[in-house]
Amino acid sequence: MMVRCVYASRAAGPLSTAMVEDILETSRSHNTANGITGILCYGGDVFIQVLEGGRDEVCELYNAIVRDGRHTHVRLLVFEEIRERKFCNWTMGHVDLSKVNPGLLLKYHEKPALNPFACSGVATMSLLDELVATAAVHTRMS
Repeated sequence: MMVRCVYASRAAGPLSTAMVEDILETSRSHNTANGITGILCYGGDVFIQVLEGGRDEVCELYNAIVRDGRHTHVRLLVFEEIRERKFCNWTMGHVDLSKVNPGLLLKYHEKPALNPFACSGVATMSLLDELVATAAVHTRMS
């Protein structure tokens, strides 16, 4: 049984390039071994992450993220059973939302800033789908 988990969190401290690189590197090595795919979006102090894979593997990873001291205010936005993955091309792709047109954020949020805590999980998934469609997802830091 495959599932998709989408969560949002805030960085516990200042968000640096080194912190993001560490999260991505850890994710990629762990996820490959556990059949997990997804993307990480970040902007300001906010993270949105999608995890897809087997139910047990995704649940264990989500629980580890909740306990990870780099995150605070971890909120589950979407958890659903899936027939197929949306983010199968990335063990952990990423999007720096500070480089995304603010109009795209405004399309799904009240203001042109990332705030997944104040919108629906459906709106967050629509934003993520559009980021994939516009080729905004990267595999390495740029």
